[in-house]
Amino acid sequence: MYKFIKLFLTISLALVLSNGVQAQQANIVMSSTTSTEQSGLFSYLLPEFTKATGIAVKVVALGTGQALDMARRGDADVVFVHDLVAEQKFLAEGFATRRFDVMYNDFILIGPESDIAKAAGKDVLGSLKKIGAIGAPFVSRGDKSGTHAAELRYWSMAGMMGRESFGAGYKECGCGMGQALNMAAATDMYVISDRGTWLNFKNPRALKILVEGDQKLFNQYGVMVVNPAKHPQVKVREAQAFVDWVISPAGQAVINGYKINGQQLFFANAK
Repeated sequence: MYKFIKLFLTISLALVLSNGVQAQQANIVMSSTTSTEQSGLFSYLLPEFTKATGIAVKVVALGTGQALDMARRGDADVVFVHDLVAEQKFLAEGFATRRFDVMYNDFILIGPESDIAKAAGKDVLGSLKKIGAIGAPFVSRGDKSGTHAAELRYWSMAGMMGRESFGAGYKECGCGMGQALNMAAATDMYVISDRGTWLNFKNPRALKILVEGDQKLFNQYGVMVVNPAKHPQVKVREAQAFVDWVISPAGQAVINGYKINGQQLFFANAK
C-alpha cells in the first residue's frame, strides 16, 4: 500500500509540474506602441486571441523605437509597431526574418478651437509651416515613437530642418500619446496624434481635429516575430501563432470590429 501511495504521489507531482511548465509556456511578451494600447485596441483584440489559442499576451507599450530596442535585447517575443523605416532596419539587422502588414489608420493634426495659427485645412505640411512661422505652442512626443518619427518627417518635408525651425512654442514631452494629448488639452497646444488614441481620448476640452485626409498622414502597422537566432529564449511557436492569427481572416475581422461611438479605429489590411 505504501509503495502504491508513493507511486501515486510521484505521478501526481509530475503531472502538476508538467502542467505548470505548459501553463508557463503558453504566454508571450509583445513590445508594442502606446497607440495600440491607449486606443483600447488590445483590450478588445487580445482576449479573442487568447480564447482562440490559449496563449496569453503580456504587452509592454512603448514608443516604436523603444519597442524595437526592447526586442533587440531579447526581452520580447513579438513586436507590433508603426514605423516602416525603423522596422526595415530591424529586419536588416537580422532581429526578425519577416514582417507582415496588419492594419492601418491615419495621423491627424489636433489643435485648439481658437486655431491661432489658422492651421486648419487638408495640407499637413502647410499647416506645420503656419504653426512654426508664428511660434505657436506645439507639443511633440519626443520619444522616438512611430508618431514622433512621422511628425519629424512632416516637419522635414515642409522644409523645416531642426528643432530651432519648428517655432518658439515647440516642446517635447518625452511621453506617450495620451500624455501628449493631455498636455495639449490643458495648455491649448497643437499636436500630431494617431486617430485611434484620439477617438479613445476622454479629455479633449477645446481640442479638435484641424487636419485630416492628407495622404501623407497614412499610418501603417506591422508585426514581426523576434529572430531566435539572435535570442534563443524567444517563444517562437507561440509568437508565430499570434502573427498567424492576427493576419488571418479571424484576427482581421476582430480588428475591423473595434469601434468607438460607431467609428472604426483601425482597418485591417494583411496581405
